[in-house]
Amino acid sequence: MPTAAGNKGMDRLLFGDNQFFGVNHVSETKAMAQLMQFQDDVEIIRVLKDVSDEGIKTFMCTTHERMEGIADHIRQHPQDFPDFKFFPCMPYAHKYANAVTEEGILGTLRKYLPEDGMMSSILKGGVALANKDVEFIATALIDAEMKMFHGLSTPVIFLQNVVVDLLLGLKFHEAFRIFAAHVRRRYNAEPGFITMNLPALLDALEVVGEENPIVCANFNKIGFRVSGGQEAYLAALAKRKCRLIAMSVFASGAIPAEEAVAWVCAQHNVESIVFGASRRSNIRSTRDLVSKYSEAEMRVS
Repeated sequence: MPTAAGNKGMDRLLFGDNQFFGVNHVSETKAMAQLMQFQDDVEIIRVLKDVSDEGIKTFMCTTHERMEGIADHIRQHPQDFPDFKFFPCMPYAHKYANAVTEEGILGTLRKYLPEDGMMSSILKGGVALANKDVEFIATALIDAEMKMFHGLSTPVIFLQNVVVDLLLGLKFHEAFRIFAAHVRRRYNAEPGFITMNLPALLDALEVVGEENPIVCANFNKIGFRVSGGQEAYLAALAKRKCRLIAMSVFASGAIPAEEAVAWVCAQHNVESIVFGASRRSNIRSTRDLVSKYSEAEMRVS
């Protein structure tokens, strides 16, 4: 599998985890079937072993609680997953939403943040004081999310779109700088940002000094779930330097696989493609298509 130029830590093809947790953007029936299929961690591990054996070495996954068991297995069986990397995507929003519902905001902070001196002061002072300590809370939450990946390779760490796009709406761009700085300093990793509004995110990242950022967004031939329209995305990619990870490239099955891959591989600034599958045959065919059209594009350029 070719490695994308300019970043040794990011491969051309990445494997995602949507199918493991019943996420399907077209069919609720299919989503439920996948959720039932992968209710046992053994099934997830089986697919990841197929992924590794087919030469795909990067797993882009949420920080869902079940990932802790998957990470444990791979730590304990490194011989089965040579050169395997994780790209954690945080936060897993449902986890925090459920905690806030059950325990309130302060209870959630107590649950997920370390009980050190600063945290105790914040909790005693209440939310008003906590608002002054955004950087401390944000970095502590990142550390809490990253615990499950200790000892594993995590060269890129992502901020999920549910947070990225909220911050864009609030115009709290400084949060992107806080995230990026902590990821680089603490984990010697590159920061990544997932978004449903690529043009706005690239504008915001430029403001806070993020050069050639790693961004992940929906990008496909028919503009499926491309918020703001495909033309805006193409224009942003043409005028701004970034390393795009394209997701939803198959538009949930609306585009034939070869046509989808050929189109996305020919686009400017697309460094990687993330996809999900549950069958080894589909994993292999996607790998072969991406390899074929990536090599063709390199010959043209």
